[in-house]
Amino acid sequence: MHPSQTVARVATLVALGMSLLIGGCTSLLPSARIEVVSDWDSYDDAVASLSEIAPYATTRQGVHAHGLDPGRSSAITILHFADLLQRFAAATLVKPEDVDPGIRDCLQAGQRCSGYAIAVEKLHRHRVGSFWLDSLNFRRETVTTGWRVDVLLVFVDDVLVYKLVGGRPTIDEVELRRNPLGPLQAWGEQPLGSIR
Repeated sequence: MHPSQTVARVATLVALGMSLLIGGCTSLLPSARIEVVSDWDSYDDAVASLSEIAPYATTRQGVHAHGLDPGRSSAITILHFADLLQRFAAATLVKPEDVDPGIRDCLQAGQRCSGYAIAVEKLHRHRVGSFWLDSLNFRRETVTTGWRVDVLLVFVDDVLVYKLVGGRPTIDEVELRRNPLGPLQAWGEQPLGSIR
């Protein structure tokens, strides 16, 4: 094979490799998914599901029947009366008639009052932009999308007396970090305790 043909083939292979590398660079950037396992697929789905349970009409077993059983879901934290007392501390400073009836009944019930704190989130984080700028730490752009729902359910004995639903229906955040020195930037971020 003539040397000029060899050079031409090598150049073609290098060009092909570079085009594949540059074209597929975005897919090489890292991504992550954070998800608390639940039956809800969206914030609206959670709100719709929770609308089926109502204070003074739903029992603890009824709440469990809607998939909100702390024995089966890691998204649920069981709250005892002291936890609830801390959350409702401000309610003790106002007139009883100005407090939600469910909170008032809980405070009067004392240790017969308990609750569930439910936190469900589904987030997807992925880096976008130039693979090389990201890899060499010059510019990193992370896009986070998803939703989060926070729910507080309060029971006196086994009767639901209070429900509070909140959270973030839409999470759409962009974090951009620029490091003019690229990979050398990390040297300046060394913890003080490690410098001797």
